Amino acid sequence: MTAALPTPSLPEAPPAIRDAILDWLARFSATVREVDYRSAYPFWHPRIIAFGTVQPIVEGLEVFRDRQWESVWPKTTDFTFRLDVTRVLASPDGKMAVAIAPFTSTGYAPDGARFDRPGRTTLILVPGDGPEPWIAVHSHMSLARGVPADSHANRPVKAR
Repeated sequence: MTAALPTPSLPEAPPAIRDAILDWLARFSATVREVDYRSAYPFWHPRIIAFGTVQPIVEGLEVFRDRQWESVWPKTTDFTFRLDVTRVLASPDGKMAVAIAPFTSTGYAPDGARFDRPGRTTLILVPGDGPEPWIAVHSHMSLARGVPADSHANRPVKAR
């Protein structure tokens, strides 16, 4: 009988990187809740590559905003990442991090009835050279199975 090979550890981020990424997630969540695109821009690389539940792969912050943010942020409320269960991995040199984070939000049926709108996110982040210490270069956000993709709130955009 052969011995089982040991399972390698995941490259968990050291505390300083983990804390910085959790802070990033908390602060970015606030921009979603406020529908404040302008305040959200510094969190993202200008050539972000992203996709989501119903969005194809897109490249570029403006396209990401127009195809993803515009179809979600004004139409939902209460967005927040579940930081208590978020995992943060990092490259050994600390030059790339991955956040794997569930999120919660509230969606709205056409009649205004509220529904839970949970999902999950994978973000790839690199150190930033602007106002943010980390910026996302990739985002994949998707809803949990069975959650309606459409939400029908109509909140104003705070800042473009």
